[in-house]
Amino acid sequence: MWQKLLQAWKIKEVRNSLLFVVLMMVLFRFLANIPLPGVDIVALKQFFASNQVLGLLNLFSGGTLENFSVIAMGVAPFITASIIFQLLGMIVPKIEELQKEGEAGRQKITQWTRITTIPLAIIQSIGIISLMNSSPVPILTRQDPLFYVTIVMTVTAGTIFLMWIGELISEKKVGNGISLLIFAGIVSSLPSTIQRALVTYDPSQLMTWLSYIGIAVITVVGVVFISEAQRNVPIQYARQVRGMGSGVATHMPLRVLMAGVIPIIFAISLLIMPTMVGQFFLTAKTPWIAEAARWLLTILQNQLIYGALYFLLVVGFTYFYTAVIFKPEQVAENLQKQGGFIPGIRPGVPTADYLQHVINRITFAGSIFLGLIAVLPVAMQASTGSSTFAIGGTSLLIVVTVIIESVKQVESHVTMREYDVY
Repeated sequence: MWQKLLQAWKIKEVRNSLLFVVLMMVLFRFLANIPLPGVDIVALKQFFASNQVLGLLNLFSGGTLENFSVIAMGVAPFITASIIFQLLGMIVPKIEELQKEGEAGRQKITQWTRITTIPLAIIQSIGIISLMNSSPVPILTRQDPLFYVTIVMTVTAGTIFLMWIGELISEKKVGNGISLLIFAGIVSSLPSTIQRALVTYDPSQLMTWLSYIGIAVITVVGVVFISEAQRNVPIQYARQVRGMGSGVATHMPLRVLMAGVIPIIFAISLLIMPTMVGQFFLTAKTPWIAEAARWLLTILQNQLIYGALYFLLVVGFTYFYTAVIFKPEQVAENLQKQGGFIPGIRPGVPTADYLQHVINRITFAGSIFLGLIAVLPVAMQASTGSSTFAIGGTSLLIVVTVIIESVKQVESHVTMREYDVY
């Protein structure tokens, strides 16, 4: 792997892409440390430290919400918009047709996602302001309508700016832009997290910290293992194909976990939303609404229910996103056009059915494994009573997966140029 990365650095195009990504991350972190006026940062951090859900929301904003910066909402509204349109693709025929149209259809859906991000950013920023006003310690030092409008407009513009930066990063093809922004936010908080851990360290907690380290190692090894695993489907070419001889045998690699980090991001985003809604209506003047919000929060605070929902959402989104990015019908059609076939399987529909069967089986194993790795920190939280590792474990999961995906894309650049040479 390191040899491939060194080779990639020597390629001017790849090197410029990596430097551009680093520059965008530096810009992102610079903006994340420009706080909005009229906010008590100390009270805000205390409020976040006392609430696990807000800690997860801060994680998916890229660490920008804790400082309530000019990009306070981060990329969370864009992630929500992406979830909405991918779910609509399952129930709205027009969107489903666009998903099947290839690049043109994806561009159209992406444009709709960008537009939907704007109202979602406005709604979520209003919700965050309401949550801050519900804090026992005053966080916002001003309460006039003009101040609220200014905050909403500023953080909405910040979200749109980050969405644009994320797309620019994705165009460089060295990683997913949105995932890399979240990665930058997680990594930037690492030094302060280590410092706090060292300051608050108590020798009596040695076994607890060793357990944390052990679970962290298991998480890293598990994610790397499942991300690298693949099923090789044998392919036989019955006639001559350009670049191949007649009757060449090869294979089609199918990754066990095609969806990468996306199921984790989607699952936690959906878990955050009902909790935010519940906290928003907790102070409602209508008794039954306030009682319903209190009941919802009580249910979601149950670690068993939370862990079960988290697991099921990760498994479900793994299947869902795999179905979005892998189309057995298109693969079977392309194979048939190139004169390729799977030994023992007839071309066309039988090949598509066989590929669907294979992908369902390997995705089952991948989704269960990913779900177990995802809820492992939650289980640790239930046993230790600390919410720190639940957030830290999720961060570790995202960081490892994003690094693996980015390294694979960089290695693909090197491989392409090796083929160009030959």
